[in-house]
Amino acid sequence: MQDDDATHGPLAGFTVGVTAARRAEELGALLERRGAAVLHAPALRIVQLADDSELLRSTQELIDHAPDVAVATTAIGFRGWIEAADGWGIGDALLDRLRGVELLARGPKVKGAIRAAGLTEAWSPESESMAEVLDHLLAEGVEGRRVALQLHGEPLPGFVESLKAAGADVVVVPVYRWMPPLDIAPLDRLLDTAAARGLDAITFTSAPAAASFLGRAETRGLLPEVVGALRDDVLVACVGPATALPLQARGIPTAQPERFRLGPLVQLLCSRLPGTARVLPVAGHRVEIRGHAVIVDDEVRAVPPAGMALLRALARRPGWVVARADLLRALPGSGTDEHAVETAMARLRSALGAHRLIQTVVKRGYRLALDPAADTKYGS
Repeated sequence: MQDDDATHGPLAGFTVGVTAARRAEELGALLERRGAAVLHAPALRIVQLADDSELLRSTQELIDHAPDVAVATTAIGFRGWIEAADGWGIGDALLDRLRGVELLARGPKVKGAIRAAGLTEAWSPESESMAEVLDHLLAEGVEGRRVALQLHGEPLPGFVESLKAAGADVVVVPVYRWMPPLDIAPLDRLLDTAAARGLDAITFTSAPAAASFLGRAETRGLLPEVVGALRDDVLVACVGPATALPLQARGIPTAQPERFRLGPLVQLLCSRLPGTARVLPVAGHRVEIRGHAVIVDDEVRAVPPAGMALLRALARRPGWVVARADLLRALPGSGTDEHAVETAMARLRSALGAHRLIQTVVKRGYRLALDPAADTKYGS
C-alpha cells in the first residue's frame, strides 16, 4: 500500500467533506495534496463582536472590578478581544488588569496568543480540554472568587453552572459568536451528498460546526438519512473530543487524532480510509475499489456514480454471476429498463480501461473475472 500511495496519494479516489469556516483552505489543500476530492461547505460563519455593546460592557466591567481568575479558551477569540479593546481605547487598561490575575489558557495556541500580548499564563492543561480546566478550577477552590470566562462561540454546557454551584462569581466575555453561513447552498449540497452516501469521510473542527450541520439536516427533514449515513458508511473525523460531542449525542461514532491539530487530523484520514477499500485480484490486475474511483494496478481511474454502483454490486460476490435485474436495482434511481444496465456497464468498462475485468455471461448477467488462485479473503 505504501508504494501505491506514493504514486497516487493515500486519499486518491475518496471524497471528503470539510465543514470548517476557519482554515478551511488549509485543510482542503492538505487533503487534496494527498489525492482526496474535497467538498467544502462551511457549516457556520464567525461574527466578530468588535463593535458589540455586550463585549464592551463585559470588558469595562472586568477593568473596573478585577477578576481573580481569567480563562482564555481560543487564540482567535483572545486576540479579537484585545484588538476590540484597543479599538475602544481601553486595550492598555485591559492588559494591565489581566497582568494582575491568574490567567488560564486552554491550550498551546491560546498560550501563544497570551504571550504575544505580553502576558504570561499561570496554567494550561495538556489535553486542551475545558473539562480539565474546570477540574483544575474546582480543585483550587472558587468559592467567593470572581472568574472571567472568554466564550468561544457558544456557551459551554455545564461549565458556568458548575463554577456557580461551587460559589464562583462568573463573568462571561462573548468575544465572537457563530451564525449560519450567508450562502446556505453549499451546506445543503453537502448534506444531500452525505444523505446519498456519496461521502467517504467528513471533518469537523468545532462543536458549533457539528451542531450547525446536524441542525440544518433536521430543518430540511434529512436528519435520519444523514445520521444513518454517518453512523454506517462515512468516517467522521473530529479534531478533538469537544468537537465530537454533538455528533456522539446522536449516536454517531467519531475518530479523533491524538494531537488536536489539522495535520494529525489529515494523517488520521490517510491511515483509516485506504483500509476501507475493497481489494480484488481480477483478470491479472490488482483492483482497489475506493469511494468514487478505482485503482487498477497503480493507476487511478475515475468512475461515474452509476458505474461505481454496478462495480460494488459485482464486488459483493466476486466471481459470481450477478443478474441484470439485480444490477438494475443497484443503479441510482433504479428504473425498469435493463438497457440502463448495459449502458452503465459499457461506461464502467471504458472507465476501468481493462475490458476483461468484467465478463458478460450471456442471458444471465455479469461477473468480475476473479483470478482462480485468489485468496479467500477477497471473496469474503
